[in-house]
Amino acid sequence: MPPDSIVGMTPLREQVAREGFALVGAARMRPLLGAADALPDWDRFAASWNDLPLDTQLPEGHRYRRRRHATLSARAGESGWRLEAHQPHYQSLDYNPLVGGIERWFEPIRPEIVEGASFDRIVGFCLRLFGPMRPDADWHIECHQFRIEARPDAAGQPTPEGVHRDGVDYVLVLMVSRTNVESGTTTVHDADGKILGSFTLSAPFDAALVDDNRVRHGVTAVRPIDAGKAAFRDVLVVTLRSKGER
Repeated sequence: MPPDSIVGMTPLREQVAREGFALVGAARMRPLLGAADALPDWDRFAASWNDLPLDTQLPEGHRYRRRRHATLSARAGESGWRLEAHQPHYQSLDYNPLVGGIERWFEPIRPEIVEGASFDRIVGFCLRLFGPMRPDADWHIECHQFRIEARPDAAGQPTPEGVHRDGVDYVLVLMVSRTNVESGTTTVHDADGKILGSFTLSAPFDAALVDDNRVRHGVTAVRPIDAGKAAFRDVLVVTLRSKGER
């Protein structure tokens, strides 16, 4: 990897520190991942979203989300990470009034995806970007593959809990694929609800980076463009939380 100053990591980190978030287009994001156009296994990585089980933890009327989940860890000052034993995802009701307060189990991200170059580069990017902002933190990392499906009779909601915080320190939302959907605009808000920025992740590698302690975020519902064809929005979400905080 080139030095951070060459690929633009330092100014991006400064932007997140200054504003609490950054909305990054693919042209800027690819070099940060060490990929001029794509990553060596990107096609297999993106295709794995076709094998996500339905998220049945949402209430009735919310059967539009598919997902897999993995938990990792990293030590302070290191860009390497370790896969932890499979475990549930948990958010308190303070952060997720819709389905918080319970341990939610999801099928794990498949081993060949976790072991691939794309996954490794993306997690490594998060550690290189956010690690220096909390240099003494050991990290609890969660990775979520999300597919939001849109149907003519029911819009898909990427954030059914509304504008929210995740209860972590930092968040990456990385666009993997959009097929036959409109809207799905990411919005970032201050504590009082004022919109600070918005950006529609539309191309692979478009990204939203969030300091979760400082700002809230949400995504508008997606609807199909052509009602007769499959419509979905695929993203990878990576969250970093300092161990000992919840």
